Amino acid sequence: MSIDTPLSLFGLSTTPLELVSFLLSMLTVWLNIRQNHWAWLFSILASLLYAAVFADARLYGDAGLQFVFVAVSVWGWYQWLRGGEQHRPLQVSYLDRSGWMRMAAAWGLGFLVLSWFLRRYTDTDVPHMDGFLTAGSLVGQFLLSRKKIENWLVWIAVDVLYVGLYVYKHLTLTALLYALFVVMAAAGWRSWRRSEKRGRDSIPA
Repeated sequence: MSIDTPLSLFGLSTTPLELVSFLLSMLTVWLNIRQNHWAWLFSILASLLYAAVFADARLYGDAGLQFVFVAVSVWGWYQWLRGGEQHRPLQVSYLDRSGWMRMAAAWGLGFLVLSWFLRRYTDTDVPHMDGFLTAGSLVGQFLLSRKKIENWLVWIAVDVLYVGLYVYKHLTLTALLYALFVVMAAAGWRSWRRSEKRGRDSIPA
């Protein structure tokens, strides 16, 4: 059996490659919720495998995004370990108003550039959705790397839309994965908010 041989798992069509990518991605998000820096290692592995899965499905924006995720994961790993004050481990925090504005601007600009590129230079049949979600994923990954609590809100919005896209592309197992990601992102949002509050309560007045 090759890594792209079609198989059925509990009535879902998938491949061994997609299945391994699925498991690594689940482990990555679980470790992110727990703020365990080893999440970045599994993020790198899952991204490399999903690049092949998405390229086969002609989701070139998502395929290319995985290589960006690899680079950002290396940077994020460093940030979590040494990105805080005096090179200490980074602590969770909220975006300020200017941060929200920059995030929205980056998402919008990324969407315009990526959707234009995908429409003009690839044979994808979903350039606008692919571009929009690719840009949103980049924003979410950057916020995650800096331990900004709002990264979970971005992932909730992005993952809900990804479920529909992957169903359309017949990536059934991956669609299920992203449905689980929505639930896990909501759990991450609650967990990180509690963590940030505990951090503030521990600081002497």
